[in-house]
Amino acid sequence: MGLAGAFFLLTVWLAPRAPGAPPGEDPEDWVFIDNGKLRLGVIKSAGAGIGYLSPSGTETNLLNHFDRGRLIQQSYYGDPDGSQWGETPWTLNPVQGGDYQGKIPPLVELRSGNQEIYSKSIPLHWATGETLSSFVMEQWISLEGELARVRFRMTYTGEESHAPRHQEIPAVFVDARLSVLHLYQGNQPWEGQLLTKVEPGPRNEYYDLPEHWAAFANESGVGLGVLVPAASQVTTYRFRGGGGSECSYLAPITTFAIQPGLTFEYEAWFAVGSVGEIRARFENLRKKGAASDGR
Repeated sequence: MGLAGAFFLLTVWLAPRAPGAPPGEDPEDWVFIDNGKLRLGVIKSAGAGIGYLSPSGTETNLLNHFDRGRLIQQSYYGDPDGSQWGETPWTLNPVQGGDYQGKIPPLVELRSGNQEIYSKSIPLHWATGETLSSFVMEQWISLEGELARVRFRMTYTGEESHAPRHQEIPAVFVDARLSVLHLYQGNQPWEGQLLTKVEPGPRNEYYDLPEHWAAFANESGVGLGVLVPAASQVTTYRFRGGGGSECSYLAPITTFAIQPGLTFEYEAWFAVGSVGEIRARFENLRKKGAASDGR
């Protein structure tokens, strides 16, 4: 699908803290799984969006869940619809975690056990808070050794056709201390070539993903990486706000149109550790055919 009509994602999720309790503030709002390697938590009041990921036995959450946009979660874009996010004209934007004013989305189903979580939810329009009942968002999470595997599915039963847009697959917000983005930018993927390191600015930057993964790490080179075989590009920024709102953001992206009858499904893998360890784990997945990118 061509990119000529694509909507280049704006610098999103940077609103001041929404009124009301932030997601995950109540311990009862969380559901955790832990396999002795990784600990992962979802927030029930945020459509079961992922708000916690750390090595087992530590209390260092590598993710940011400052508001209902700051999670690992599904988020999609349609045409401009007259809505406004604050004073910014916005588009159709179903978001798994809720809206920018803190409204809670309907959670239809949540199951957990045996290092697995399944959820089904109805997203809200990020700008208006409308419950978008023509969309259903599902996710299947499993911990597999030192990796977290997530299968996402969005189903659209509406009748409106939208133009092709860049889509986040998925949106990923990490702790601000993970400030340096690591990714491969050459033309010899999976051959052990040197990685590129950048510290993104406050507006969206775009990079190719020949190896289909990127990682945010701290100054010691330790952090969190995401591999999405369906993505060949990534968008990223860093927000340096105040009051705990600082974060680093990345989203592997693809381009498609929200159309009647659409079901869109993809898989993402997450790893924590040194950048070298993250890359090696993703390469091992590829060699096993578990995360094929077609090469």
